[in-house]
Amino acid sequence: MVELSPEELARARKNNLTPEKYARLRAEAQAPYRGFRKFFYITFGASGLIGAFIFLAKLAAGQELTTNLPNFFLQLGVVALMVFLFRWDRSKDEAE
Repeated sequence: MVELSPEELARARKNNLTPEKYARLRAEAQAPYRGFRKFFYITFGASGLIGAFIFLAKLAAGQELTTNLPNFFLQLGVVALMVFLFRWDRSKDEAE
């Protein structure tokens, strides 16, 4: 059960909403597109991980070290950035 103040319960009843739906809509209004952002963090992180694996394989094979090494580190940077953003977004979610 969702804990709402008496004013919030009155607003929810006035708008014909259940307390659960009202709480969900209020959370979405406070942090819009949070689920959408997390989806992109996971998707881009997975893409960077796949790219890093491919460039690591190319480095292990000894192919074009001067171009593959910076690309490998770029992919690792993308993964690190996505992990950071995901954790940051999750910590903001837990703080609320």
